[in-house]
Amino acid sequence: MDNDRPQFRSPFYRPCPHMVASAQGAPQRSTGNSLKAIFAGGVTGGLEICITFPTEYVKTQLQLDERAGVAKRYKGPIDCVKVTINDYGVRGLYRGLPVLLYGSIPKSAVRFGAFEEFKSWYAVDGVLTPDKRLLCGLGAGVSEAIFAVTPMETLKVKFINDQTSKNPKFKGFFHGVREIIKTQGIRGTYQGLTPTIMKQGSNQAIRFFVVESLKDMYKGGNPDKKVPLLLTGLFGGFAGACSVFGNTPIDVIKTRLQGLDAHKYKNTFDCAVKIFRNEGLRAFYKGTVPRLSRVCLDVAITFMIYDSLKAAIDKIWPTN
Repeated sequence: MDNDRPQFRSPFYRPCPHMVASAQGAPQRSTGNSLKAIFAGGVTGGLEICITFPTEYVKTQLQLDERAGVAKRYKGPIDCVKVTINDYGVRGLYRGLPVLLYGSIPKSAVRFGAFEEFKSWYAVDGVLTPDKRLLCGLGAGVSEAIFAVTPMETLKVKFINDQTSKNPKFKGFFHGVREIIKTQGIRGTYQGLTPTIMKQGSNQAIRFFVVESLKDMYKGGNPDKKVPLLLTGLFGGFAGACSVFGNTPIDVIKTRLQGLDAHKYKNTFDCAVKIFRNEGLRAFYKGTVPRLSRVCLDVAITFMIYDSLKAAIDKIWPTN
């Protein structure tokens, strides 16, 4: 074949970004980075949830503290803690922990693994443009919502909700899972999928965007400059606060759709309408204070642990 012969190309042809990056001398994609992110993310998720679970428990209780014809049980976050300890002891604040522990490891693994994978698609010389940061974070959030968060959150909410019922049915994690699947099928573990995707997608889009942007600002254009661990924690805490104020209404709707009273709602939109009609606009921000404290601590700890683990793994398993 004559190599000097001109090649025909469609006017709609656009070169693949990876080919362009490779031609320009940018590092090619490496699956090693994604695999390392999956491992580091999984360990991070397990450690983080053990530290922050009590605040998650209180947040969920406050969001579920609304039932037809029944007076509210808690006056606020502190009262919720007192009532729980009086009724069940300190261990009561950890009811439902196994559900989150079993789910947090794959959730965090999927989140960071997906982000690194998406980042490898769009980053040039390891740097993401602002719009690509949002896109990669959104992709990471949607991935974790589908593969880990929805079944985990549904089971967690049902376990916590069951504890406050007059006649608790679940004797333990595996017994509870069997009962839920027996009565509702696998679909019973995937309640609230739509709002969960909306929540996790917006969560990670906001968090990764804020953290990556603040890191870039600190580095001042020098990709080799290291960000101090405590500063990474501060960046993470601020990113967590941004995500709380940005999507707590979605979190409230998701919790209602995953609770034991989910049968009252036809779908996500119907749930939102009924909450607004029966409880007013403020109901969409129930549990904001405990969620704010939990999420800020959660995201700060998560990014600190993840960055530390990733740095340690990079020394043992170097990749391009």
